[in-house]
Amino acid sequence: MLAQSMLATLASASSLAFAAVTPGMSLDSRSLARRSLSGQATYYGGNVQGGTCSFSTYTLPSGLQGTALSDANWDTAANCGGCVEVNYGGKSVTAMIVDQCPGCGTNHLDLFPSAFTSLAPASKGIIDITWDYVPCPVTGPLQIHMKSGVSQYWFSAQVVNGHRRTSKLEASADQGKTWKTATRQTYNFFEISSGIGATTAWIRVTSQTGTVLVVKDVSMKGDVIKAADSNYA
Repeated sequence: MLAQSMLATLASASSLAFAAVTPGMSLDSRSLARRSLSGQATYYGGNVQGGTCSFSTYTLPSGLQGTALSDANWDTAANCGGCVEVNYGGKSVTAMIVDQCPGCGTNHLDLFPSAFTSLAPASKGIIDITWDYVPCPVTGPLQIHMKSGVSQYWFSAQVVNGHRRTSKLEASADQGKTWKTATRQTYNFFEISSGIGATTAWIRVTSQTGTVLVVKDVSMKGDVIKAADSNYA
């Protein structure tokens, strides 16, 4: 009976854990369901504009820290631009993922120096942490950044200043009648190798929580930056 009771308790807990994130939940409930990850943190010099997320035009907002993420968690740059809350010794700091940490262990964060020292003295060098993905504390709308060299024959774009991570990017040459899905590259640009056949496009982006935004009339010219009307919910 005791074994059966324990099994029932475990089954109940398993069901609750499974139900923690479901399609029917609100965006906030779904995105903020806490699933803490355990790993280690180190620090390095920090690199936003030269980092592997290719945020060459972006500057971190005041008060927001930066971090590199282990290549074990890289997932073809799917976490670029996402923010994490890092916890250690009763302290926490929020940082945006802007770079990759090659050869680091699973769930490892290589923090910017000021992020690390807000948690522990630099002399520690490495600390055991827990962390979660959280919405980024950014202001203003998200932006579409077209890669250098794009044209109607080659499409490549990224999302910057997003409140949440971007899971999908599509482009339309006919004002939203049809859409082409771009393929995310490991350096955080979404590409359509054949282009879209037009000099301007509508770009539709989807966050990891399902929020969809459309940015209209984006010029197919290198280094163009076009702001959306809003940001992910």
